[in-house]
Amino acid sequence: MHYYSLNNKNHKVTFQQAVINGLAPDKGLYFPESITPLPNSFFDEIENLSNEEIAFQAIKQFVGDEIPETVSKQIISETINFDFPCVKVEDEVYSLELFHGPTMAFKDVGARFMSRCLAYFNQNSEKKNTVLVATSGDTGGAVASGFLGVKGANVVILYPSGKVSDIQERQLTTLGQNITALEVDGVFDDCQDFVKQAFLDNDLKHKNLTSANSINIARWLPQMFYILFAYKQLKKYNKEIILSCPSGNFGNICAGIMAKKLGLTIAHFVASTNANDTVPRYLQNGNYEPKPTIATISNAMDVSNPSNFVRIEELYYNDLNEFKKDFSSYTFSDEETKSTIKNVYETTHYVLEPHGAVGYLGLKKEMKNHKNSIGVLLETAHPIKFLDVVEPILNIKLEIPNQIESVLNKEKKSVKINNYNDLKAFLLKG
Repeated sequence: MHYYSLNNKNHKVTFQQAVINGLAPDKGLYFPESITPLPNSFFDEIENLSNEEIAFQAIKQFVGDEIPETVSKQIISETINFDFPCVKVEDEVYSLELFHGPTMAFKDVGARFMSRCLAYFNQNSEKKNTVLVATSGDTGGAVASGFLGVKGANVVILYPSGKVSDIQERQLTTLGQNITALEVDGVFDDCQDFVKQAFLDNDLKHKNLTSANSINIARWLPQMFYILFAYKQLKKYNKEIILSCPSGNFGNICAGIMAKKLGLTIAHFVASTNANDTVPRYLQNGNYEPKPTIATISNAMDVSNPSNFVRIEELYYNDLNEFKKDFSSYTFSDEETKSTIKNVYETTHYVLEPHGAVGYLGLKKEMKNHKNSIGVLLETAHPIKFLDVVEPILNIKLEIPNQIESVLNKEKKSVKINNYNDLKAFLLKG
């Protein structure tokens, strides 16, 4: 399998090169040269397959022969060794819970898969990679956990000061070893821009930079796995499925569309956003015009220029009309999010966190257009990560899981930076 840059289709690299490079030299995201649908028999028998076999069949063509089959299966086994349940919230509405991993966020999957791929590629090399990652919340903790102690990888995580929850901050600032957190005076888009700028900086070439954001294909592609797992659980109802993703950088929904290109039957995708409404506006007026990022209570979605949207456009050959047949996007305010958390708990006793609540709102809105359907919202993180928001709304005390309790009393350590030059100086010094 080869990958091309979305800025220049003549620039092609292998899977290994795409993983290690993260971003193409021309700043383009990598995209697979071909997508071959899985056989119908795979989906006919999916309920009889293990999650490990489903994931292996889904990712196999994208890895090719660059990682031996036995190693690929071991990587997958270590990546998805926790549950991905579809929990019934109300009639015809299910929450795909993606928070049962080590850092209690969906990004555990991509971070673990990528870290193990990189470890395999570096196993016989003394060369070190600097894994540079921007986070709006959960990416940082998942990458820190996934890459902790990985041979040949020094991890530098950029996060916006004061714009992640306390628990999220602790997960990315307390591990030490090969993990360093940089606290940026700005918003997530600033962090992401600094990362992209670093990749294009010739003075940093010798640092062997790669990214663990969903711009990296080894972070993004494994997000197909749990979309397939949801279908496996819900196929028995024999109804069309509407999938709603709380959307920030649009990696999850893009992975879901990839799964559909492999043959998965999903009737419609919903990108549910907070006040950062670039994509909903684009679908309304055809103009892609990012505005300054707005801080919200669903902070991991505080992204005004989502990186993965160009991949979604590529999947639909940049045909907006074809895209709209499969895809809708809606924006919701913090007040709507808060009232949804409260209303859903009062009627069902299910605890949504702010991102899942946005996903729920978009799902319910779209399901009005699809009678006799099943709706799935992605609950991307455990509510405990947003206890400062959830507990006052519901007037309850959330139980702290073991994964979270283990970081609460550790000392936070971060390096404060103000601009790209500060980042560059830090990387050159390291």
